[in-house]
Amino acid sequence: MGEESDEQLALATQNGDTNAFGFLVEKYEEKIKRYIKKFIQGAEAEDITQDIFLKAFKNINSFKVELKFSPWLYRISHNEMVNFLKKKKTLPLFDFDVFLPHYHVSQKEMENEADKKEELEQFKKCLDRIEPKYKEVVVLYYFENLSYQEIATITHSPVSTVGVKIKRAKEKLKQICHKQITL
Repeated sequence: MGEESDEQLALATQNGDTNAFGFLVEKYEEKIKRYIKKFIQGAEAEDITQDIFLKAFKNINSFKVELKFSPWLYRISHNEMVNFLKKKKTLPLFDFDVFLPHYHVSQKEMENEADKKEELEQFKKCLDRIEPKYKEVVVLYYFENLSYQEIATITHSPVSTVGVKIKRAKEKLKQICHKQITL
């Protein structure tokens, strides 16, 4: 195994090949964990990630192999995250350390790197101030590199709504960041 598509692996899992599901877990575990950690921190994020894969395995027969696997898995992730946050009654926060690659920079580049980190911290403060429905589409589109169609599937929204949310999120971020810079 290894040459098969996600959908072929899902079909093999539906047919009783549990090793095929192991390949899907290997491929998606870090991506799903990264997505969850943008909203939930610590050991709870690890637990939720594990719950997501358990739920995906349990419900694999409901997956339609003619569709793409990743939006189906992200939809389960979205639901688990939302359910967790509702129980905790907390607003999601982003951990931008997840987004920052660990660079080995030369002495010359350190000033530029410090400037970039400062700008990212400013952006983080702005992003923390927009509504969760806008944060989620920003994360899925810009950081998880999912298409509008995939995000629409995950959030059970029309594709046009995804586009509108991304546009509104960008507008809100501009307003918030502009206000923050002028303060």
